[in-house]
Amino acid sequence: MIRQRSSSTTSDRTDFVVFTAIAGVVAAVAAFGSESLSLEPWAMFVGWVAWFTRPASAVQGVHAVVCLWLGFGLAIAGHLLVGALSPALGHAALPPAVFCLAVVAVGLRGTPVVDNTLAWFLGLIAYFAAGVDEVLPGLLALLAASAIGAVAGFACQRLQRRFTTAASAH
Repeated sequence: MIRQRSSSTTSDRTDFVVFTAIAGVVAAVAAFGSESLSLEPWAMFVGWVAWFTRPASAVQGVHAVVCLWLGFGLAIAGHLLVGALSPALGHAALPPAVFCLAVVAVGLRGTPVVDNTLAWFLGLIAYFAAGVDEVLPGLLALLAASAIGAVAGFACQRLQRRFTTAASAH
């Protein structure tokens, strides 16, 4: 019994180390790719995080990225709304705009495909954190970087599953 437990513990440790190494290598390659394309590595990780908000399947990962990207669009709409309301409301323009953004992001939680509230908010956060000066170039950079992160999340997930499948076959 002790031997069996020891073997299981060794196997668990090996799995832990291999899973961690796979994630590290994939993240490093994705960061290099982002930086090589003059994209912000932090924005790549936003795509990675969005992917893993629903890691159950590739389809769910894609849905998460769709929500992330819609969150970018929603942030742009929010920015425009604040600009439109500011002449009349000044600093008080932000709360009604945020209310509208939150109602959309949270209100879609029951709608298939766009029901990932966390990914919507990641998109909102990333867009506002990026401090985009020009909408289209800023949006394209966020889309590209987050796409690299999402592909990296997919690759990490697939490689880890392959390892699990190969390990369980032995």
